[in-house]
Amino acid sequence: MKAIPNIISVGRIVLSIALLKVEPLSGVFWILYIGCGLSDMADGYIARKTSNTSELGAKLDSIADFVMIVVAVIIFYPLVKPNYLILFWILGIAAVRLLAVLIAYIKFSTFAMLHTYANKLTGLLLFIFPFGMTILPANIIMGIVCLVATISALEEFVIQVRSKNLDLNRKSIYVPNNEGQIENLN
Repeated sequence: MKAIPNIISVGRIVLSIALLKVEPLSGVFWILYIGCGLSDMADGYIARKTSNTSELGAKLDSIADFVMIVVAVIIFYPLVKPNYLILFWILGIAAVRLLAVLIAYIKFSTFAMLHTYANKLTGLLLFIFPFGMTILPANIIMGIVCLVATISALEEFVIQVRSKNLDLNRKSIYVPNNEGQIENLN
């Protein structure tokens, strides 16, 4: 029972990679894609409900999220052909995220991506992106996703710079950390 959330996270990695082997936007693609989204919601929920949260589980979830994002970019980039502004914006977000990971590695000697509310919202928006393309132009949706992703990347960067201890489940810069303190931004 303890391993179920971790198995689900590993399953999301496998499903994400399988997306690269199927025709984009085909029936099989949508089944795998929705499976990735459901597994992303299920692993953390099950871990919390069964009191099986762990540092390994949090890291597996982050790795699965990262793999899914990379796969989604590989699949959707040729389909939406973003303009140069969006492309440079995405590269800027990636640079800030990589800096946050690098800072965490230097400070805490481990790979770390936080599970903040803003990161979760970014993940949700990235997941619904292909569905949203049926309602709005892709560049508008990409702009919305990039705006939220920028905010979440900057928040994670500031948290990693200011934190004395690593808290992978830190909800926000405005929510108390594991020491019960809200970070002072001054």
